[in-house]
Amino acid sequence: MYLEIGQKVIFAGALTWPGWCRLGRDERAALQALCDYGPRYARVLHAAQVEFQPPADPSGFVVIERLIGNATTDFGAPNIPPSDDARPFTTTDVQNAQALLRACWSAFDAVLQDAAGKTLRKGPRGGGRDLETMVKHVLDADAAYLGRLAWKTKRSEAADPGTELDRTRRAILAALAAAGRGEIPAQGPRGGALWAPATFVRRVAWHLLDHLWEIEDRAETP
Repeated sequence: MYLEIGQKVIFAGALTWPGWCRLGRDERAALQALCDYGPRYARVLHAAQVEFQPPADPSGFVVIERLIGNATTDFGAPNIPPSDDARPFTTTDVQNAQALLRACWSAFDAVLQDAAGKTLRKGPRGGGRDLETMVKHVLDADAAYLGRLAWKTKRSEAADPGTELDRTRRAILAALAAAGRGEIPAQGPRGGALWAPATFVRRVAWHLLDHLWEIEDRAETP
């Protein structure tokens, strides 16, 4: 495991299981939250026949890296990649990443279908995105994440959301395949540092699962 330590919150994440990443007010709370979400992460992967067995309690975790977070960390999103992400992105990494993301997408689609026609419970201040806005937010985020790999993609506001999800996912799979061939540059056209492919996978999976679980928690029986 690794910890991303901000001034207000701490993220605990699994190095080899992208998307399994939760936050807490301190290290103990972050690791406990990660453990609590282990069965939910397992259900996502098991539905796609990906083997995963989370530990029964946080004592099964070994923290091997602590990272200093930033304002994005405190805002509520992991933003500092573990050093392991810098290693070469191999063909096996591509295959594993694509399988994991397909599992996450399948789970997200199932949750959207199950939540159709239901009301999403509002937050303590009466806020919170509805399903349509949630999907648009995920699409916008994925497009931004692809940009961090210097992979160009365009959104069509007029297109059906399902069509846009499919098109964006195909772009993600193509970008990962290109990364496995060594075709993703280390810097953007203006010299800015790009994400490592492993960091890209980690962020895409975390963001999608975070909203998947939010929908599950907020959906109310009509």
